Amino acid sequence: MPVLTAGNIVRLLRATSRCAANEREPMSQSFDEMVWTRPASPRAALLLAHGAGAAMTSPFMDAMAERLAARAIAVARFEFAYMAARRRGGAKTPPPRADRLVGEFLRRIASAAAEAGGLPLLIGGKSLGGRVAAMAAADSQVAQRAVAVVCLGYPFHAPGNASDLRLDPLRAARLPVLICQGDRDPFGSAAEIAGWQLPATIAVTYLADGDHDFKPRGRSPATWKGNLDAAADAVAAFAVQVAGR
Repeated sequence: MPVLTAGNIVRLLRATSRCAANEREPMSQSFDEMVWTRPASPRAALLLAHGAGAAMTSPFMDAMAERLAARAIAVARFEFAYMAARRRGGAKTPPPRADRLVGEFLRRIASAAAEAGGLPLLIGGKSLGGRVAAMAAADSQVAQRAVAVVCLGYPFHAPGNASDLRLDPLRAARLPVLICQGDRDPFGSAAEIAGWQLPATIAVTYLADGDHDFKPRGRSPATWKGNLDAAADAVAAFAVQVAGR
């Protein structure tokens, strides 16, 4: 299973533009439309879904969108219907099962591809969003619109329940996959992942002492901002690699 090293990331990122100003489109009142964060000269686009409990404008999602745009990756965020309903004042119900969100994701892929202006399109998300993206990548038509999958904190299993692994979406994906994972993530740590058989099409980048949101412990020399930067570097390098640009 390949791991993106710091040296590989630096070499790939030298070809990217980091000096463009970012533009964030206004938030829709209905929360039903995609929100784009676009650099002036993007090299690729990423459709990014949120996690199970936090909206597309959570601090994590905002931080990653801004960092990726600074690395020449346009980011389109959207909300699943259950989260948009919460925003409109609905009950805070649990999200549907991941497989029931695939249809929504497929429709968003079509929209993002149409709005990306011909850029290579990656699909992905935070936690649940990344899992659903991997499920969507099993669809043969997705490979005609997208070039890769990005999972930011993949939920390999529920915390404390490593016997029930969620590896099938990763194995069934028809596209290359990058997973950015905190090395002590309770949903799948670096030590656990090392013992699992993952396809060669899956690359993993670990964030030092990171939890599910990439946050290190207070006594760690690592920082959250540093880990977010490292994750953004890995995604940008991966995008250049799979898009061939």
